[in-house]
Amino acid sequence: MVATKAEATRWLKDQVSAQRRRQLVSTRLKARAVTAGLRALPDFLIIGGQRCGTSSLYKHLGAHRQVVPSLRKETEYFSTRFGEGESWYRSHFPLRTRLAVGHKATFEATPDYMLDPRAPGRAADLVPDARIIAMVRDPVERAYSQYQHNRRLGHEPLTFEEALAAEGERIAGEIERLSADQNYRAIPLRRHAYIGRGMYADQLRGWFGFFPPERTLVVKFEDLIESPADTMRGIERFLGIDDWIPPTFTNHSYGRAGRTVQTPMPEPTRKHLQAVFAPANRDLETLLDRRFGWSVDEADGSG
Repeated sequence: MVATKAEATRWLKDQVSAQRRRQLVSTRLKARAVTAGLRALPDFLIIGGQRCGTSSLYKHLGAHRQVVPSLRKETEYFSTRFGEGESWYRSHFPLRTRLAVGHKATFEATPDYMLDPRAPGRAADLVPDARIIAMVRDPVERAYSQYQHNRRLGHEPLTFEEALAAEGERIAGEIERLSADQNYRAIPLRRHAYIGRGMYADQLRGWFGFFPPERTLVVKFEDLIESPADTMRGIERFLGIDDWIPPTFTNHSYGRAGRTVQTPMPEPTRKHLQAVFAPANRDLETLLDRRFGWSVDEADGSG
């Protein structure tokens, strides 16, 4: 069987260590910095959330003939790499002349942008006309996927239940530190906000304060998985690019370390998280005037 270009690229990527890939990207960025002033800024941003399908959407849209993706998926510029400066950020994107001859848009995808309260204002200052795509997922499933991801990477020594119980202590004061220090990386918050990352309504309100809701598209992860063609068409129309469907809808969420069978979440833990997230899910549905089909307050009669 002949491998597709995407399959061949993924195989080649798997042969190179993550450290080596970062070195190669850094080398390319330095070379492109010479032409930073001639490079475009993103026409749209995929802002998150983590473990909500942003990698797959980045790959799908990056293969569109009218779209040029950033040099790497997560630039993290509006969150943890802001001190690198605008020229460094521009080095991730194509020359404006390339966009003028057949391509319509360029973009990046950084899941931490939904979590970091500094990101919306920074983005609005530099790319005020950008369109925003926010991926969301059942926060119960998202939290467990993040936990499994952290375990694979060696970032999480606790059981899932222990990690949930320790979250408040682990991330205490992190938001305040972000506000006080524009260069603070907030690693405890980024790694261990299993519940915090699922408070989508609060995060979206931060973005709506700088980007109007009509320029923001909230995409449900489950829709991308269950109805990928229809979901992609909706995204493409929102962006003003031609309808196009990838030859395959590969799940790009996992690298070499992620191709393992996940242990099912214990049912008591699932029920506990459903109760925890129910008010936040109702808040999201009210904010967007849209049903998501996740757990909501039983008192509303729609759980």
